[in-house]
Amino acid sequence: MKNDSKRKFNVLLIFALAMGFLEAIVVVYLRELYYPGGFYFPLKLIPSKIYLIEIIRELTTIVMLVSVGIIAGKNGIQKFSYFLFVFGIWDVSYYLALKIFLNWPASFLTWDLLFLIPVPWVGPVLAPVICSIGMILIALLFVNLSDKGMRITFQLKELSILVGGVLIIFLTYIWDYALMIFNGGYISKFFSLFEDKQFRELSANYIPAFYNWYLFFIGVVLISTSVLMVYNSARKYKEL
Repeated sequence: MKNDSKRKFNVLLIFALAMGFLEAIVVVYLRELYYPGGFYFPLKLIPSKIYLIEIIRELTTIVMLVSVGIIAGKNGIQKFSYFLFVFGIWDVSYYLALKIFLNWPASFLTWDLLFLIPVPWVGPVLAPVICSIGMILIALLFVNLSDKGMRITFQLKELSILVGGVLIIFLTYIWDYALMIFNGGYISKFFSLFEDKQFRELSANYIPAFYNWYLFFIGVVLISTSVLMVYNSARKYKEL
């Protein structure tokens, strides 16, 4: 890996660590307000205004991560790789900070509310940590290959497998909430769910009990297969 790439990774590492700790500090404040006895399911029903602000906070966080990747990368694949790296470090450091500040989670199998867009995501902490570590490794691999002059391209086949794997993992996070929306007839007012008191009460009373690890690892295998195919294609291009 070139020195320029190493320098960028070092700077991005510091940025992502700081951002992860900052995110955790915000969550510490929220839990002090709404979960003074410790975070648990079922969730507390927070005011609609605060819920909307949380959604905006999540959106701005993603915008920041994407922006850093765009600034750091020289081409499309580098921009994407640096985004993956920053996202992965940010997420892992977030849980590390929560462990330091709150001694939470109790284990990697502790359930967490992961995201709110477009519906709440839930899952054991281990699942997003595995994804984040994978993102970091993919970023390091792609930038290293790029520095060696290898052409990294996603053909339709590789891209389809990658997107399929990502969607499968996404489905494991939102499955129960998606069923609530469809079974409860809320699909017609999907874009105003955070204002629907009945749906929010239903969501708040939800207690996760089963996570589909089998489906999750199918998604992981598909993503890994896609990356391996891209890697092999890059090597063949280099040999030519």
